[in-house]
Amino acid sequence: MSAAVTRTERLVAAMARGLIARRKVLGLLFVLITLGLGASSLHTRLDPGFNKLIPLSHPFMAAFREHGSTFSGANRVLLSVHWKGQGDIYNPQFLEVLRKVTDEVFFTPGVNRSRVRSLFTPNVRYIEVTENGFTGDVVVPSHFVADATGLAQIRTNVAKSGEIGQLVANDLRSAMVQADLLEVDPQTGRKLDYAAVAKRLEDIRARFASEQVDIQIVGFAKLMGEVMDGLNGVLGFFAIAFAITAVLLWLYCRSLKLTLLAICVALLPVIWLLGLLPLLGYGIDPMSVLVPFLIFSIGVSHAVQMTNAWKQDVLAGAAPREAAEAAFRKLAIPGTVALLANALGFMVIMLIDIPIVRELGLTACLGVGLMVVTNKMFLPIILSHLQLERAARRVPAGQRQRAWWALAALAEPGPALLSLAAMLVLLAAGTYGSRFLHIGDIGAGAPELRAESRYNRDNAAIVGSYSISMDVLSVYAETSGQGEACLNWEVMNAVERLDLFLRGVSGVQSVRSVAGGVKLYVAGNNEANPRWAALQRSEAALRIGGGAANPELGLNTEGCKTLNILVYLDDHQGSTLKHVTEEVQRFIAAEHNPLIRFRLAGGNAGVAAATNEAVEHAEAQMLASIFVAITLLCWITFRSWRGVLCVIVPLMLVTILCNALMALLGIGLKVATLPVIALGVGVGVDYGVYLFERVQHELEDGRSLREAFYEALRQRGTAAVFTAVTMSIGVGTWAFSALKFQADMGVLLAFMFLVNVLGAIFLLPALAVWLGVGQRLREKPALPVGGEVLER
Repeated sequence: MSAAVTRTERLVAAMARGLIARRKVLGLLFVLITLGLGASSLHTRLDPGFNKLIPLSHPFMAAFREHGSTFSGANRVLLSVHWKGQGDIYNPQFLEVLRKVTDEVFFTPGVNRSRVRSLFTPNVRYIEVTENGFTGDVVVPSHFVADATGLAQIRTNVAKSGEIGQLVANDLRSAMVQADLLEVDPQTGRKLDYAAVAKRLEDIRARFASEQVDIQIVGFAKLMGEVMDGLNGVLGFFAIAFAITAVLLWLYCRSLKLTLLAICVALLPVIWLLGLLPLLGYGIDPMSVLVPFLIFSIGVSHAVQMTNAWKQDVLAGAAPREAAEAAFRKLAIPGTVALLANALGFMVIMLIDIPIVRELGLTACLGVGLMVVTNKMFLPIILSHLQLERAARRVPAGQRQRAWWALAALAEPGPALLSLAAMLVLLAAGTYGSRFLHIGDIGAGAPELRAESRYNRDNAAIVGSYSISMDVLSVYAETSGQGEACLNWEVMNAVERLDLFLRGVSGVQSVRSVAGGVKLYVAGNNEANPRWAALQRSEAALRIGGGAANPELGLNTEGCKTLNILVYLDDHQGSTLKHVTEEVQRFIAAEHNPLIRFRLAGGNAGVAAATNEAVEHAEAQMLASIFVAITLLCWITFRSWRGVLCVIVPLMLVTILCNALMALLGIGLKVATLPVIALGVGVGVDYGVYLFERVQHELEDGRSLREAFYEALRQRGTAAVFTAVTMSIGVGTWAFSALKFQADMGVLLAFMFLVNVLGAIFLLPALAVWLGVGQRLREKPALPVGGEVLER
C-alpha cells in the first residue's frame, strides 16, 4: 500500500515539475484559448423560455403537453386598458384606443392570433333569446358607429355576452386584451424573442396611454422584460462587488500584482464559460444570470489560496518558480477535491427534471470544471514569472498571528465544549425555523420584482378590477363514449359538481366551465329566470344550452372529447397552489364516473404547481446526494471518518440555518434559490477541506492539535476569512437592487459566505478534539497520501 501511496505523491510532484517546465507553451495555449473564448463570449445571449419551466416528468405536465396546445392560459399576456376620465368605458375615445391596442397585440410577433380575445375580436360573441328564437353576433359589429345608438348597443351586447368580470372590469372602467404566446414564432420559425415581445408591449403602452387612458400589462413575457431591463442594474452591482473585492484584496496582500492576478484569474472561468455557451448552442436564462458571479466567487476563493501559499514561500526565501511549483504541490489535491465538491453541488441540482434547472446545473458545473484549469494550472504558471513588490514583503503579521493563536484554543477540550454547545443551540433554533420554509413563491404578484414595481402594481390593479387573474389553473376533463359529450347529463353533472366544489375552495377567485355556460344559456332561454339555471337531464333539453359548448370559447374541443375547466386563483403562492391542487385531487379520487376522467393540470398555475412539487420532492434527494458525494470525496482525501465528520457537520448546520433564514425573510424554496444551497455547501467544503488537510499535515509533523490548527489558520485561514468577508460585502450591496430576487440572493449569499467560514473555524477544531483526531494520529502509524501523512 505504501508503494501505491508513494506513486500518488510522485504523480503530484511530477505534474508540478511538468507544468512549470512547460510553462511557456502552456501559458501561450491558455492565452490563445482566452482570446478565442473571449471573442465568442460577445455572442452570448439571454435565453428565456416559458417551456423551460415545465417539469417534464411530472404527471401534471403529461396532461399539459397533451392538451396545452389546444387550450390556452399558460403562456399568456393580459393588457388592461383603463379609463381614467369621467363615466365608464362606453365612450368613443376609449373604444378607439381599445380597438387600436387590440390590433397592435394581434400583430405582435409570437402571438397566437387565433387566441387573441378582446371586445373587438370575432371570437367574443353574445347570444340572446327572442320571439324568433336564438340570435347572436359579435359584441362589436363591423359596422359599429360610435354614436349614442352604437354605444348603447355595445353596452347591451357586453351585458349579454357574460364578459363582465372577464374581458370587462366589474366597475366598467377597464377592458382587457388577452393573448397567448407561442414558444416558436410562426412567422420566422425561430424561438420566441421575449425581449422583443416585452419591448413591443411597452411600446403599445407608451403610444396609447394618456391623461385619460392607462394601460396595465402582466404576463410571463412582460415579467421577463422587466427582469432583463433590470439586468443593467445587476451588471452595475457586479461592478461594485468587483471593485470592493479588488480594494480589499489589495489591502490584504499589499501587492497590486497579486490583486490584479487573483481578480483576473477568477474572471477567466467566467469568460471561458460565456465563450463556450454559444458554441454549445446555449444562452443564459435571465433567472440564472447570477451563476457567472457564483463562479467568480468560487474562483476568488481558490485564487487567494494559491497566491497566499505562493507568497508565503517567497517570503520564506524561495524563488518565484520554486514557490509556484510548491504551491501547486500543496494545493493540487485539496483544491481539486474542493472544486469537485463544488461541481457535485451544482450537478445534483440536475436531478430535478426541469429544463431551466438542468441548464443552470450544467452551466455551473462547466464553469467549476474550467476553474480546475484556470486556477490550478494557469495561475501557477503566471506566478512562476512574478516578482513580489517590496511593499508586500514588509507587511507585519504578528498581530494577526496572535489572533489565530487565540482562536486555536478551540482545539482544546474546554473551549471546544463551549463551541459544540453553541452549535447545538444553533442547530435547535435552525431546525425549528426550517419548519416554516415554504415551497414556491410567497406573496402576490411577481416575487422576482419589488412590491412597488410597475409590474406588481399592474397585477394588483387587474386582480382588483376583474373576476379573473393572471394565475389560471386548468383541469382537463377527458370524456369517453359515443356522441356529443356535452349533451350527456352524467358528464355535464360531473363537470358542474367540480365547478361548484372549486368555487368553495379557499384561494379560488372564480371558475369557468362549459357546465356553467350551459346553465346560463338555459336560463336565458327561459326569460332569464335564475330558477332555470340548471342542467336538464335530457339530451334535447341540454341542446338548448349548446351554444356554451362552442370550441371557439376555448372551453372544449369538437364533440366535447376534452373539456377545460378554468380555475382563476387569488395568487400563485406555493401554499395556494398546494391547497387548491390537493382539493382537486381529493375530488378526483372520489369521482368514479366511467364516462369522464379529470386530470391536472394546465395553465401557468398548473406549471407552477408542478414545479413546486418537483422541487419539494427533489429537495431531500438533492441534499442527500450532495452530502453523500462530499462524504465520499472527503473519505478518499483524508482516509479518516473523523476527518469526514469535521468537514460535513458544519456544512449540515449551515444548510439548516440557511433554510431557517429563508423562512424568516419570507423567501420560498424554488428554482431561483436552489443555487444558494448548492453554493453554500460548495464554499463550505472549500474552507473545511483546506483547513483539515493542513491540520492533518501538521499533526504528522509532531505538533499538538492546537499548534496544528494554528498553522492551518495562519496558512489557510487568513485567505479563507478574507475571501468570506470580501465576497459578503460585495454581494451584500445587492440588497439595494431593484430586482427583488437579486436582493434576496445577495442577503442569502452574504450569510452563507460568512457562516460557512465561521463554521469551519469554530466547529472543525472542536469536533476534531472531541473525536480524538490528534490522539488517533499519534497512536497509529501513518501512510503518506499525495505528499500528506494520513491515518491508517
